[in-house]
Amino acid sequence: MSFLSRLLGGNQLKQTDSNPVEQAVIVNFSYLGGTDLSQFFQLEEELESAINTNNVGEYDGNEVATDGSHGTLFIYGTDADKLFDVVSPILKKAKSIKDITVTVRYGPPADGVKEKVVKL
Repeated sequence: MSFLSRLLGGNQLKQTDSNPVEQAVIVNFSYLGGTDLSQFFQLEEELESAINTNNVGEYDGNEVATDGSHGTLFIYGTDADKLFDVVSPILKKAKSIKDITVTVRYGPPADGVKEKVVKL
């Protein structure tokens, strides 16, 4: 990348082996199991296994309301579309969550980063 391009911020989403672009799939949902999170933990294991098997990123954890009513899943990698392709079929068939909204983010968490929102 040229000095002028770096100075002006060009190619901000360019991926290199030494500096991969962080992209994300953020999943918001309503949980149907209340405070019994056993079904949720099964879903997490299934997602993590699929992400690892397909080598598309990493499952980074969750935030679940103390009453178990809703939550968020955090998944990161270098290609948000590949992440989404791997996790969306699992989310669609999950019986323990509903009202699923997925934010597919094509860069680090910052203003102006391209995102798309998908309702499942």
